[in-house]
Amino acid sequence: MDTDTNNKSVPSAFIWRRLHSLMGLWLVLFLMEHLLVNSQAALLLGESGKGFVHAVNAIHNFPYLQVIEITLLGVPIFIHLVWGIKYLLTAKPNSNPTSGASPSLTKYARNHAYTWQRITSWILVIGLTGHIVKFRFLEYPDSISQGVTSSYFVKLKIDNGLYTVAERLKAQLYDQQAIEREKEELNKRRDEQALVNAAEKLRKGPDSHTYDSQKAVILTAAQDFEERKAWVAKLDAKPLAAGEVIAVTDNFGTASLLVVRDTFKSPLYVGLYTIFVLAACFHAFNGLWTFLITWGIVLRMSAQKATVKMAVALMLLVTFLGLISIWGTYWVNLRS
Repeated sequence: MDTDTNNKSVPSAFIWRRLHSLMGLWLVLFLMEHLLVNSQAALLLGESGKGFVHAVNAIHNFPYLQVIEITLLGVPIFIHLVWGIKYLLTAKPNSNPTSGASPSLTKYARNHAYTWQRITSWILVIGLTGHIVKFRFLEYPDSISQGVTSSYFVKLKIDNGLYTVAERLKAQLYDQQAIEREKEELNKRRDEQALVNAAEKLRKGPDSHTYDSQKAVILTAAQDFEERKAWVAKLDAKPLAAGEVIAVTDNFGTASLLVVRDTFKSPLYVGLYTIFVLAACFHAFNGLWTFLITWGIVLRMSAQKATVKMAVALMLLVTFLGLISIWGTYWVNLRS
């Protein structure tokens, strides 16, 4: 018996390729869910974006959301991205005509698909990085929680349609003048700072086992003043340029919908995200077909041809959902 052969382990490259493939499958499923939710921002599946708002709020209210995001999204994206970049740097596409110094097999569709899988990879590396930075950090709604209520603040560019959209979505708009009025109203209550100081002394004092109505009034009034001061500070936190307003809503989903609408007012972002969605959908469903072949799930030639049609159909459907969220959110439904 050849002991050397028996002791050989599975090559690490093989394991990483399989892990890359599995993470890709998971990201395909996420892409389908993500674009289905986003398509509802265009109001085709819910009056005044209710479907989008409900879905986003449900996700946002998950317990341990940041842990879920890192574990179920951050880690798979990182693994797929790192190993995918390795593929990009070592890939040798052969679907284009050459001088003969390297192979050229232009007549085979799968060779062209291989090339486009690599091209769309570069688009996704850039697009996904920009998408995460924009929506997860730069334009992520600010929030403040006070008791059982929460407020979410987003900065928007004003347009004629925003007035009626804000009314339908029950969002309050504040320009710089309105913010200054809120600050003036708060300044008129500066004498209530004495209540805050009194409340602080009461909290540090000994607990009483009997109800004290005067203490209740002081503590409640002080808390109300402190909450109002924090709310105005949050409202005034972002400097506004000419033509900008702060929208305040009572839920994260509505704030997110307003940010999406504001983004897709820009023809530049519409163009960039159209390319991003097209690249993502091709990459995902071409990768799905490759996954089925690589893992031996589909072996017969007839089954492989059938799954190509299935993958193309899914790609067209999900692409439609993605493009609707881009073109429909402002230019069709939420423009007025």
